[in-house]
Amino acid sequence: MKLHFSITAVEELRERRGGRYVLYSVCLEGFLLGKARYSQLRRWDAQLRQLFGNAVPPFPPKFYLVMTKSMADERRSQLEQYLQNVTLDSNITNSDVFIGFFRKLQQDTFKIQTQRAFLDVYLTDGSNIRLDIQTSDTAERILEVTLCKMGLSRELIKYFSLFFFQDHDDGALSVVKKVAEFELPYVSLQSMKELHCKLGIRKWYMDPSLDTLLMDCRASLNLLYMQAIQEVKRNWVKPTEGQMQELEFLQKNANRAKFLELIREVQFYGYVRLDPCICDYPEEGCSADIYVGNNEINCCIKLPTNQTKEVSFKINRLRSWQVTFLGATKDGEEDTLELRFEYNDSGTWQWIILYTKQAFLLSSCLKKMISEQMMKASKEGQEMEIEMPKSTKNSKKSSVPQKQVIHSGFLLRKRFLVRPNDEDCVFEKIREEDL
Repeated sequence: MKLHFSITAVEELRERRGGRYVLYSVCLEGFLLGKARYSQLRRWDAQLRQLFGNAVPPFPPKFYLVMTKSMADERRSQLEQYLQNVTLDSNITNSDVFIGFFRKLQQDTFKIQTQRAFLDVYLTDGSNIRLDIQTSDTAERILEVTLCKMGLSRELIKYFSLFFFQDHDDGALSVVKKVAEFELPYVSLQSMKELHCKLGIRKWYMDPSLDTLLMDCRASLNLLYMQAIQEVKRNWVKPTEGQMQELEFLQKNANRAKFLELIREVQFYGYVRLDPCICDYPEEGCSADIYVGNNEINCCIKLPTNQTKEVSFKINRLRSWQVTFLGATKDGEEDTLELRFEYNDSGTWQWIILYTKQAFLLSSCLKKMISEQMMKASKEGQEMEIEMPKSTKNSKKSSVPQKQVIHSGFLLRKRFLVRPNDEDCVFEKIREEDL
């Protein structure tokens, strides 16, 4: 499925020789990955096309006339779609040309050369493993080295991933984003310094029953146990009083296998918990605690009457979703994101909106649940059709289709044009050779 690429800003700059060029801010899951010129992206596309031919999506064409503001806006949108579509083919995203381009883009943008460095990778119990790395090492490489150092079987690495997270003073933990395999964690951490993020390992699947595949490896069992203990301590799970007593007994006796067997029966085990957010269901302005996992989005909603309502949105009744960037908040301190999904409630399709800075993380979780459903369905000989069109549209159908068709997308409701100097920034004066 598509990665969450977006181009959130366009800068008009002047070269020393007097020419003008446009610099596009390429973001991944809402965070700046690097800045690139059209000519850089075009050369990269040519390299990909030499290797993969027609599997590479169409690249935005050159303009041979003077570029107007509307043409520039159209190009930004086309480049954004290109970056999203090119990630549909795993052969492309796993290629040296793809990985090498973004490695160089990240390093050049943040001016970090390849050199030896130390990187702390945190486990869910708060301990960390210090690695001796190269600043140009990808997340895939760092994850592999860390887990192998812990004794994890190589075939089980795919069940874990690196994440950026924040530890808050009140003891709460916020998962900021999943780190893409081609991303450079060392560079990303430098670019996210103001967020005080840490790099950590967490399991990466949404179906708690998959725990059973990891129980025979001591290292993976330990990782699952550490994460489960923390989920209990942070109140991410909701055990009954009886379950809590038994879990405490098993923990005291260090019976990790039995502990994990029991906790799979506990509500919200294996879910990703988002920070409290605002939703428009059942009415606008409601606050909600969001838990996503096990084929559902579970919302604990606080109504204006101060009553609490728990609502479960099942993934098999969800037809489409999209993430929209709404712009900065009124005080300008942070960006606002929304995720809206189209849901069938008693035969009627309606849009449910969640206003959360973790919209991209939620979208990644939805995609993961869909992919797990596909794998499970293929094993059981069932059919599930997944489509990723260019845009999402309302449908007049009033019932859940036999084949679940999932649409997802990213929209920029507010776009930024960063101008170093108003009198210097006229798109009509920028020609193709300047780009």
